[in-house]
Amino acid sequence: MTEAYLIDPDLDFIKEVGALGGEDLKKCYQCATCSVACPISPDTKPFPRKEMIAASWGLKDKLVGNSDIWLCHNCGDCSTKCPREAKPGDVLAAVRSYTISEYALPKALAKALKDPKKLPILLAIPAVLFLVVGLITGLLDFTPDTSEGIKHYKFISTWLVDMIMVPSAIFMVAVFALGLKRFIGDIHQNAVAEGKTNKEKIEPVGFIISLVKIIPTVLKHSKFSDCTENKEREVAHQLTMYGFIGCFIVTSIIFVVLYGSYLLPDGPLHGPWSQLNPIKWLANLSGIAIIVGTILLIKNRKAKEDQVSGYWDWYLVYLAFGLGVTGMATELTRLAGWAFICYALYYIHLMLVFSMIVYLPFSKLSHLVYRTVAMAYNEYAGRNF
Repeated sequence: MTEAYLIDPDLDFIKEVGALGGEDLKKCYQCATCSVACPISPDTKPFPRKEMIAASWGLKDKLVGNSDIWLCHNCGDCSTKCPREAKPGDVLAAVRSYTISEYALPKALAKALKDPKKLPILLAIPAVLFLVVGLITGLLDFTPDTSEGIKHYKFISTWLVDMIMVPSAIFMVAVFALGLKRFIGDIHQNAVAEGKTNKEKIEPVGFIISLVKIIPTVLKHSKFSDCTENKEREVAHQLTMYGFIGCFIVTSIIFVVLYGSYLLPDGPLHGPWSQLNPIKWLANLSGIAIIVGTILLIKNRKAKEDQVSGYWDWYLVYLAFGLGVTGMATELTRLAGWAFICYALYYIHLMLVFSMIVYLPFSKLSHLVYRTVAMAYNEYAGRNF
């Protein structure tokens, strides 16, 4: 006997999905072309048709806790072949955007990050924070000694940088941890309800093993290779991702070396490091990768006039581009001996780094975390995807 389901449409949810880029949602007449056309949709319970139906009816509970919306890589194959131009790829992207705001707390910050009018305030927060804390502690010097060359730590002490950045990183991890705890519970509940898994509960060890298994897929961006539309995004995404991974490795090494060197008889080993140092090579290559990758992302997005790109999308791309440019420009102006410009660029760079770290759980970049977890869950659940 068919199970009865009482439909309670959430009209506000439908409007929000439309505002986030899914405005063509209502054009869908549920022909299932999208699910057939998608090269990475699973054989059982394929997407995105069922998600398009749920979104059309405002069934928020069937989407926010649904791991399938994260298996979609917004290839564009479904949108290209849709006879009604309902753009399923953009609709699922909008649902993902909404979902991130649901799991990231505080929600006021998530809402602010999607409002272009709030951008000046969000950027002013780190600018004022560094200025106030720096002046109070005396760790910010507007007239640093440059007789021995330009050294950033004489302008903004590394103690000041880490005094702000370390708590910022802890905040980011805490927001992700709380959000992912709810997220994993919800996607498991959804999978059980829709018959996408026969596992009654999640075993931590088994889930971690599944997570390790899908890491190569994430690093190789192999799902992009399966797509026919937007395939050029693969290189741009890889360059940007590997650039950030490289910068993270460099920052971690420098952090350990710097504070570890306080134990040495000669005192701490402050920068700048030699251009011949392999760590410096990695830093420069990572910065170049971010700049080139984001330029390609911008170029590809502008070329796809039929693909919706809202403020939330452009915020992340330009933030990443700004990080790469200010980072490399800071180094070049230091080598050129342009102290004032160098210190100004370094200050701006730190503002952007703060924004990337603190606002990451609320930005589109967090899709890397949620998608990776969703892919790990589906590996663990034994689903074909």
